[in-house]
Amino acid sequence: MTPTQILLLISAYFVVLILISYFTGKEDSNEAFFKANKSAPWYLVAFGMIGASLSGVTFISVPGAVEVKQFGYLQVVFGYFFGYLVIAYVLLPIYYKLNLTSIYTYLRDRFGNVSYKTGSVAFLISRIVGAAFRLFLVAKVLQLLVFDQYGIPFTITVIITIALIWLYTFKGGIKTIIFTDTLQTLFMLISVVVTIAFLASALDLHGISKIYTNVKESSMSKVFFFDDVNDAQYFFKSFLAGMFITITMTGLDQDMMQKNLTCKNLKEAQKNMISFSVILIFVNILFLALGLLLTQYAQKNGITASKDELFPTIAMLPEIGIITSSFFLLGLIAAAYSSADSALTSLTTSFCIDIIELDKKPKEIQKKIRKQTHVFISILLVIVIVLFDSIFKDVSVIWELFKAAGYTYGPLLGLFAFGIMTKAELKDKYVWIVALIAPIISYAINAYSVDLLNGYQIGFEILIVNGLLTFLGLVLIRRQQN
Repeated sequence: MTPTQILLLISAYFVVLILISYFTGKEDSNEAFFKANKSAPWYLVAFGMIGASLSGVTFISVPGAVEVKQFGYLQVVFGYFFGYLVIAYVLLPIYYKLNLTSIYTYLRDRFGNVSYKTGSVAFLISRIVGAAFRLFLVAKVLQLLVFDQYGIPFTITVIITIALIWLYTFKGGIKTIIFTDTLQTLFMLISVVVTIAFLASALDLHGISKIYTNVKESSMSKVFFFDDVNDAQYFFKSFLAGMFITITMTGLDQDMMQKNLTCKNLKEAQKNMISFSVILIFVNILFLALGLLLTQYAQKNGITASKDELFPTIAMLPEIGIITSSFFLLGLIAAAYSSADSALTSLTTSFCIDIIELDKKPKEIQKKIRKQTHVFISILLVIVIVLFDSIFKDVSVIWELFKAAGYTYGPLLGLFAFGIMTKAELKDKYVWIVALIAPIISYAINAYSVDLLNGYQIGFEILIVNGLLTFLGLVLIRRQQN
């Protein structure tokens, strides 16, 4: 595809999103923006959450990492499933019982205002970093495929990307996103299936049974790693990390929970969560199979590319054909924006509700403040993504994303765990100190783990370590009972 054809495809795609925004954003109220008036069908939320949870990072990085990591990522995915069970039957009942708009108001009711603000800031940092990672990857691909051809700087690419997201979310918020995410998830899955079909044909794998046999017999399809406890991919490390990543990055994350809180009641929200968790396992298997076929195709044809450029490099080859290339681009854009648009909305929600406490402002200016916050968060994302461009080069972004999550979400894990598992009260004014020190100690432990722990290499489980340190720190500042 030529750069002009790619631009036309992207433009047509956004026309569709803006049309959806027009029809779903007619009610420009804060209640619709933040909660979709609590009227979203659970099955739409569940399907849309697939795209939001996978994002452009999964779309690009999971297939690209198969050659080195094999199917080891699936161990993390199995952990996800059990994490979703905890969310459905432990966290969601709490959120619905308290009728929350922002889930971090639980911390205010449980411990006090400092805990509340600490949790909110931890989320804002976590989600800004996470959203920036996801958008950074996709912006780099668009830069490679389109904007470099026109001599447009990467910073302008990022500004255009964020501006388009802002354009279709600024009125309807979460109400619009429920519908756009559904469409975007559909495009993403079609893209993967179409690409697998092309690669299978090119590799003379005609029929599903031959594809299955090829994947099963390949050395790259190894799933379970039990041999070396010091290996970052050791099963129990990956499984537990996946479980706690889900609890924190979904269950304690305003972005993902805001969608669940749009369901009519708790029962429908739980249906959404369970059905979504099962489907997600099969979708990730599909992505890993795609990565294996991409690697085999690259090896057969002498194609070299970095991990995160493998899929886009092959998908845009002339011999792939315009149909497959078009679906790749649609899938990439859909995967990117289905997570980024909800991140922008949830960041706006959390900043309005938790930081500036919008409900305490005069009613006549609340909508104006919300819109100004939406613009501010958009600008902040641009700055962070451009900063990432100078830091991260040839890395697999999904692994960097999970590393970052281990440090930023750890305090949230410790705070919510302490609140749910104990009845103790805290010396609220010291909570922020614990939340600051725990990630620093975690970083030091991770940096020197091989030397300190007899060769043991910490992987994603740094999140668990961080959460545990936060929990222990909170034990030290608990109020003594009279």
